[in-house]
Amino acid sequence: MSVKAVVITGGKQYIVGQDEELTVEHLDGEINDAVALKTLAIFDSEKATIELGTPELKTNVSATILEQGKGEKIRVAKFKAKSRYRKVTGFRPHLTKLKIVKI
Repeated sequence: MSVKAVVITGGKQYIVGQDEELTVEHLDGEINDAVALKTLAIFDSEKATIELGTPELKTNVSATILEQGKGEKIRVAKFKAKSRYRKVTGFRPHLTKLKIVKI
């Protein structure tokens, strides 16, 4: 029976477990820094016990930063019909890889 948690970071929610790795939007900090993630819910894998926050729990999930980097290139295309306007740009989002230490 493993404990899982629903955390929120970067406007997105993730289901995480102990010792899992997670790639999220950029978080400030250096490699091996500790990060506290806001927790929305904690439950076990069989969903026998569930702890829900209103909207957040008072306890936070602890994580450490494994690496800071960039993701794959995302293409953004602009197009206007009947005016010969086409423009393609792209960017690489900054990402942070985390390891969940404690729930």
